[in-house]
Amino acid sequence: MTADLRLRPVLDDDLPLFFAHQQDVEANWMAAFGPADPADRAAFDAHWRRVRADAAMVPRTVVVGGEVVGHVIAFPAGDRTEVSYWIDPRRWGRGYATGALAALLGEVSRRPVHARAAKDNRASLAVLRKCGFVVTGEDRGYAHGRGVEVEEWVLELPGPAPAPALTRAGTTLAG
Repeated sequence: MTADLRLRPVLDDDLPLFFAHQQDVEANWMAAFGPADPADRAAFDAHWRRVRADAAMVPRTVVVGGEVVGHVIAFPAGDRTEVSYWIDPRRWGRGYATGALAALLGEVSRRPVHARAAKDNRASLAVLRKCGFVVTGEDRGYAHGRGVEVEEWVLELPGPAPAPALTRAGTTLAG
């Protein structure tokens, strides 16, 4: 991970960058369960209006060296809390997803936390496992990013949340 990775609340100026990140064809295929039409700006804007207006969601912008590299979010899914993340594909392989998810988990006090990943998305599975998630099941669902049904792993981060002193928002991560 990088020493200068931090999370902050999502700002209006972040949204065009998130939208640009979402245009990458390879990233959409890897994520599998993304938007129906990544190029639909109106749907993108409506989605982020809902996310930012919902106090139950915890959306954060991932910043490295003063530059926006993606976002992470914790959100309610029924009676569960789930997490998701999207890092600019040009910055994959640098530990940003792992660092961002670890920082977000420090902000989320409710446990367990859940996540899902396409079974063949080894990079995302590695991020989740590094952050303590374990596979607890499997599922299938239609993946817009691939245009077919895809098998996915269902994962859980069990146990208590870390001590609050170690989990302040905007904390700089070292490692």
